[in-house]
Amino acid sequence: MAPVKTRLKVLLAASEMVPYCKTGGLADVVGALAAYLPPHVDLAVFLPRYKALRQNDTFAALDDDFVVPLAGQKERVRLFKNASVFLVDHPLFDREGLYGIGGRDHPDNARRFTLFSRAVLEGAKSIGFKPDIIHGHDWQTGLIPAYLKTLYAQDAFFHRTGSLITIHNIAYQGVFPQETLRDTGLPPEDFHMHKLEFYGQMNFLKAGLVYADYISTVSQNYAREIKNSKDKGAGLEGVLLARRDVLTGILNGIDTNIWNPQTDPYLSANYDPVKNIGGGLTIKTQNKTKLQKTLGLKPDPKVFFLGMVSRLDPQKGIDWAIEVLPRFLGEGAVQAVILGTGDPAYEKAAKELSRRHGKSFKAVFEFNDPLAHQIYAASDGFLMPSRFEPCGLGQMIAMRYGALPIVAQTGGLADTVTPDKGFLMDDSTAAGLSRAIVQALDCYQKDPSRWKIMVKQAAQTDFSWAASIKRYLELYRLAQTKVAAS
Repeated sequence: MAPVKTRLKVLLAASEMVPYCKTGGLADVVGALAAYLPPHVDLAVFLPRYKALRQNDTFAALDDDFVVPLAGQKERVRLFKNASVFLVDHPLFDREGLYGIGGRDHPDNARRFTLFSRAVLEGAKSIGFKPDIIHGHDWQTGLIPAYLKTLYAQDAFFHRTGSLITIHNIAYQGVFPQETLRDTGLPPEDFHMHKLEFYGQMNFLKAGLVYADYISTVSQNYAREIKNSKDKGAGLEGVLLARRDVLTGILNGIDTNIWNPQTDPYLSANYDPVKNIGGGLTIKTQNKTKLQKTLGLKPDPKVFFLGMVSRLDPQKGIDWAIEVLPRFLGEGAVQAVILGTGDPAYEKAAKELSRRHGKSFKAVFEFNDPLAHQIYAASDGFLMPSRFEPCGLGQMIAMRYGALPIVAQTGGLADTVTPDKGFLMDDSTAAGLSRAIVQALDCYQKDPSRWKIMVKQAAQTDFSWAASIKRYLELYRLAQTKVAAS
């Protein structure tokens, strides 16, 4: 008889979560945690009630509102509930955009997420959910561990509550003027270099890193990079090095139900990339030719097809891709497609590339989930030449769809792509990307037996959430034990 597992109360606090609100991979991770945590976990998820969510009639308002202190005032807040998900309703969130509009942050984001952090704690009390662990994500929840250790340190409701904060991308820290401290209500004496102060300013992510019981990030290699490198640590490497004993990397997983080429409803032909003999890759090429026709490219099942689904941002190495692709597109043996939105300068450059190589290159500047699925299924190689990449999901999805990643050796890319399952840039430059594409093209054209073996090995890699969820549960228990012992 299996042992009965002790129940655990977990509160997830985040600024986004699929399927409700999303700008990036953070939403996918929070959604996966909520979906895959085991039955012995009692769960509550807190999100802001953004304007777009006000049209979601699956959420019902709770009867009682409550007070949240903010900048010396008392703000009235109400929760909306759907199953285990609670939306924090306040006028600060009733506007377009989660964090901003047109590439510009909302000027009062410090107030918005200060209120959200206090509302998470006051909301938990309002609904009587006494968490064993509060798991916050990124700078938008960084104040929660600080509040638990200061203003709420004597609050009996939270006296056994541990905290974990996960860094999804350390480049985004929530840095605001010193005056922000007054609005938060946190102790002025904690505004110094060892706690809240960051080069004369207030840093929400640093607050979380300093006060949280445990810290995680989204791959083992990224955890090493951000504590050991000034470039990768973005100014917080000293804090992380000092707290290295409570810092760990837990690789993100992917939803293998959504990302499954055998059942994916967006594909023109479903297939199993592992079964190379018996039609697996042949069926895959049907998706290639269908996408070629859809995008106006020259139909050719034998051409080496490169896909890239990415923000158009320097972090993602989009400039390197645009720089080197013309060398390959002009030879007729390579086609490529880029899907994403971002910097207008890169959109302009990609449009010009499409104008010059209209039969072999296409750029689509939109968020288009069905098209993303079709690109993964059509691609032979998948480009991720990132300058830094905390985890990366694209390379995992590509491998599951039988597309071999062409990646930089950084962050989670280095943890997931090995030479037997993809192609690694020998240098983080445009030239390094070009050499990696040459290696992939040579293998595809000249060594099809090796290519099929690599595809099979890549597709068989387990990127499900099972192992990651186990690691998070271990951290939850460690945080709980640490608080109980203090």
